[in-house]
Amino acid sequence: MHTSVKPAADTRRAAGVLLHPTSLPGSYGVGELGDEVLAFLDWAQSAGMRIWQVLPLNPPGYGASPYGCVSSFAGNPLLISPQRLLQAGLLDSGDVADVPRFAEDHVDVERVTEYKFALLRTSWRRFNDSAGDELRAAFATFVAAPEQQEWLDDYALYMTLKTRSGGAPWWLWEPSLVAREKEALAKARREHAAAIRFWQYVQFLFFMQWTLIREAAHARGIRIMGDVPIYVADDSVDVWANQELFQLAADGRPSVVAGVPPDYFSATGQRWGNPLYRWDVMREQQYRWWVARVRANLRLTDVVRLDHFRGFVAYWEVPAAEPTAVRGRWMPGPGIALFDALRAALGDLPLIAEDLGFITQDVHDLRRATGLPGMKILQFGFGDGDAHLPHRFDPHTVVYTGTHDNDTARGWFDQAPEEERETVLAYLGCTSADEVPAGLIRAAYTSVAEMAIVPMQDILGLGSEARMNTPGAETGNWLWRLPAGALTREDAARLRKLATITGRL
Repeated sequence: MHTSVKPAADTRRAAGVLLHPTSLPGSYGVGELGDEVLAFLDWAQSAGMRIWQVLPLNPPGYGASPYGCVSSFAGNPLLISPQRLLQAGLLDSGDVADVPRFAEDHVDVERVTEYKFALLRTSWRRFNDSAGDELRAAFATFVAAPEQQEWLDDYALYMTLKTRSGGAPWWLWEPSLVAREKEALAKARREHAAAIRFWQYVQFLFFMQWTLIREAAHARGIRIMGDVPIYVADDSVDVWANQELFQLAADGRPSVVAGVPPDYFSATGQRWGNPLYRWDVMREQQYRWWVARVRANLRLTDVVRLDHFRGFVAYWEVPAAEPTAVRGRWMPGPGIALFDALRAALGDLPLIAEDLGFITQDVHDLRRATGLPGMKILQFGFGDGDAHLPHRFDPHTVVYTGTHDNDTARGWFDQAPEEERETVLAYLGCTSADEVPAGLIRAAYTSVAEMAIVPMQDILGLGSEARMNTPGAETGNWLWRLPAGALTREDAARLRKLATITGRL
């Protein structure tokens, strides 16, 4: 008999904001886990927000994408706050006396990474030279804790070997390390013990700082919603350390890759390139890796959005040699068995199904069987169908004006066909383009959906220049930053009033 995965216990109507921490303002070139987050949380509380949605918090790989991380368990080192390290005595004022001048409207990933890691290595030296007994004990406890046993050693070794190889992907390392021969791994751990400890220390700092942020959110009555991509990057510790769980060729590269088939938007589909799971092996192991992954994300957040939910029913398999996704085929996913295993191991889970894209009846059936709320995107409701408009909603839904993959509300409206723009204005009761972002927010709040989530860009009425991600674009994604001083009392008061009268406060 199948069991269902229940949603979050708090299912009262709520409103929330979508803003990744890297998008916050600050002096070090990227949003961090310092005072800027606390100021944002204060603003969100004053605006009546009870949900803060973030993108994956793991260390991004190629293209700075949080959906192509080098680890599904580790935290992003760039989020570590130098301000908090100063306060903890792990840096001194001289270490940050000459902060480079960084762009304020976007993240310059290469420069920020170089600078932040120089600070982290300075902090590591200071820790070794002068850290007190309490801090040293906290680090030792973190490394030895059961929740780190599933990932930290492999992650620290992977990052050490990757750094020493000049950033080469793991399948180009020494064959004995590619194959994870026991003696080769033991030798690498002995020879690079100091470097491995540094990478463990970086994770200690991230989790120490993130724990304080999560506590601060809870103190303000705000739950954090995380995001779990269905797939992982091929050049990741997840694949290197668990090669038996992925469909790989003899050289370690994927034999088949993930994507989606051709559709109205793309004649060649989308070839994502991620390695695909061996669901049969995962089933034999009671989905142990997925259980660990979800458990790890629930250490970071209170609610988890499962990306590409339809892939758990059936996924598009593309031969790795194919340049496009045209010559793929549908293959069965794990279905309800995965969710039964998750619930058996972890209990009732606060999950949300990202059920967007090519959705068939069996996808709806699985979502209902698991008891998970689905998603609706208001921008999608004005095109080919109205399933994404409020008058069609089921209450067990999370509604968005748009997601990180959409243009901003203003940018979307400005580029929509004339007939669609006329429909938008008529439906929302707006008279001009300037009113559309607020009109979409009002439509989300007044809907029957349990949760209404709004990207910060739409709250501020920003245009396409503030878009977070353009799927398929090679560059320019994931870099947007919130202008300093953009969070106003007026916007907070407007949103709080709307939350009050729509029962979301």
